[in-house]
Amino acid sequence: MIISLAQTKGGVGKTTIAVNITIDLWQRGYDVLLVDADDQQTASDFTALRESEVENCGYTLVELSGANVRNQVIKLAKKHDHVVVDVGGRDTAALRAALTVSDIALLPFQPRSFDIWTFEKMSGLIEEARPFNDLLDAYAILNFCDPSGSDNQDARQALEGNSQIEFLDARLGRRKALANAAAAGRGVNEVRSKDSKACGEMSYLVEKLLKLQKDRENGYRTQAITA
Repeated sequence: MIISLAQTKGGVGKTTIAVNITIDLWQRGYDVLLVDADDQQTASDFTALRESEVENCGYTLVELSGANVRNQVIKLAKKHDHVVVDVGGRDTAALRAALTVSDIALLPFQPRSFDIWTFEKMSGLIEEARPFNDLLDAYAILNFCDPSGSDNQDARQALEGNSQIEFLDARLGRRKALANAAAAGRGVNEVRSKDSKACGEMSYLVEKLLKLQKDRENGYRTQAITA
């Protein structure tokens, strides 16, 4: 499975989610490749820190850029069970290339109006990618959610009628544990003093992704994507 963390807006937590998905998949026994296709190279910085802090990094990292992302990911995906691609928070050649090879595009956004408005732009990019990748499925997930409120319902309503993006009900809260774990070069479920809610949310997201991939293999895809 090739998963891209994609958004045209920065600051939505793409890299944090990408590295935690990667580590979680590795802990489940998968061979995972993490692709840093973001000019800021935050995933690479995290991995360098991780390699100095833990005995076994657990995954392979490569840095790719521009349109080269497409050909290299196609080539490298054959050597790994899963590929996680972290792309920058703007409309770039790397983002567009990643969409043309991804099985799943995961679009994190905050439950705020300005983030929701970015879906018009992302919808256009996904629509442009589909002629080159008719197996692309795109899902929006809420990140930095408040403990209570109507975030999920508001997000569902914002995406009603969107033929390109489906809402994935796997919200992630605003958790200090994620930042603290990253500062130690670890996934949120690797630190000694675990935040059970943060660990549970991330694990649930990965389980959702694996279920989506299993459904794809069985020939089932969501109505919004196939319409």
